Amino acid sequence: MVLTTTNSIEGKTISNYLGIVTGSTYASTMGAKGMSFKDMFSTKKTYAIYEKSLEEAKEDAFQKLKANAAKMNANAVVGISIDIETVPTSMISMVSIVGTAVVME
Repeated sequence: MVLTTTNSIEGKTISNYLGIVTGSTYASTMGAKGMSFKDMFSTKKTYAIYEKSLEEAKEDAFQKLKANAAKMNANAVVGISIDIETVPTSMISMVSIVGTAVVME
């Protein structure tokens, strides 16, 4: 499946627009593996764990987007945008990916 942030795919023709498709999940560093009590006071270690958690959440959201597009019989998703929102006063972020499911030839 082709995933792109652009509205078209070079050299391909979009024959059918199937509709908006999404994939979302959350990232949390609470109870992160490999993080000790001492690590909670290390900014570098905390950011590294948060970054890893966010990358894993982003990948999970992309997998959900692809699965939802496949259910619509799409073979590509165009116009993808990624939104990451943090929940104030917590260590949780929401990752949401939106695009248009299409059939390309």
